[in-house]
Amino acid sequence: MVVDNLPRLAPAKVSLLNDPKVRGIIYQAVVAIVLVLFVAWVLQNVTGNLTAQKKTTGFGFLFLTAGFDIGFSLIPYSRSSLYWQAFLVGLTNTLLVASIGIVLATLLGFTVGIARLSSNFIIAKLAAIYIDVIRNIPLLLQLFFWYFAVLKGAPAVKQSLLFFGGSVAVNQRGIFLPRPLIDDKFVWVAGAFALALIAGFVLRRWARARQEATGQRFPVLLSFVGLVIVLPTVAWLTSGTVFSLEIPQLAGFNFKGGLALPPELCALLFGLVIYTATFIAEIVRAGILAVNHGQSEAAQSLGLKESDRLRLVILPQALRVIIPPLTSQYLNLTKNSSLGAFIGFPELVNVFAGTTLNQTGRAIEVISLTMLVYLTFSLTTSAFMNWYNARVALKER
Repeated sequence: MVVDNLPRLAPAKVSLLNDPKVRGIIYQAVVAIVLVLFVAWVLQNVTGNLTAQKKTTGFGFLFLTAGFDIGFSLIPYSRSSLYWQAFLVGLTNTLLVASIGIVLATLLGFTVGIARLSSNFIIAKLAAIYIDVIRNIPLLLQLFFWYFAVLKGAPAVKQSLLFFGGSVAVNQRGIFLPRPLIDDKFVWVAGAFALALIAGFVLRRWARARQEATGQRFPVLLSFVGLVIVLPTVAWLTSGTVFSLEIPQLAGFNFKGGLALPPELCALLFGLVIYTATFIAEIVRAGILAVNHGQSEAAQSLGLKESDRLRLVILPQALRVIIPPLTSQYLNLTKNSSLGAFIGFPELVNVFAGTTLNQTGRAIEVISLTMLVYLTFSLTTSAFMNWYNARVALKER
């Protein structure tokens, strides 16, 4: 038996700076201290400047009379309204443009993206030309084109372009559409329509479970269309509601009645939708190409026609690639709506960060509220798209 009589060496002491965890804590502490010092310096600087200029801060100005008109508003507004009401006008107008723009840009983008992969040479090339031309022109220039060259270049009121038997008019002052007129009993029709949507959703879930269990398909689309048509029609006939259309009529120097869409709103929507759709189209094309070609071949071997292969096999798998960059385009469209200020559309930046700021001089409060609104829009959109992305993501068994 061999006995080790060599002396034991004490383990070498390791410097704390060589410990990755300690270094990480030190780095985080340094960054936090620098950030706190920077914020304190900014606050001190702002406070000193406000004191030197004898200015006060606060949001009391929101309850003062605005004293200016707004050309387009979804809510009641007049010169005697308060600044917080002007803020709501800009907020609702921004929401209107963002919501309509997202829907239309998605529909156009998916259509062009699929057409980009068409086997038809002319369709594929036209889609490619549209994408390459539009996305390489600055959005602001496109807004100027739609506003000054197209809509402001339209005929005068007396020479308006009339469509659909004179029910739609286009001139320099905008687009005039028929406006639906409803009574109090129309709530039953709206309730029936909502019930049809809920029934369609339940029917779709049942049909999917039935197909997974038995392999038999159920005509969900035709059934859903039938529900949407039949239920509101029955509610309309039984409730006795009166529905009519108010057609815009030329009276003097302008059209009266109907629904008037100002040229600023139309130009902003045209520009945002057509521009954003090019990026969505490329995202859709990349998502479809990311799906293994063997999936399409397998679907074809099962006898699925081309439209069913795209709808049932390709797009569901492509969505996991499409959704994340698509979220960024939705956020860009919402923030790009602020460019409406350059063509006179009364969105949030124009009404609140423009006119209100100039009249009140409350730059810190106005800009802070404006930034908070866009931050809320972005976070809400991101949260919804992340939830949807989690639903369509492939789940491992």
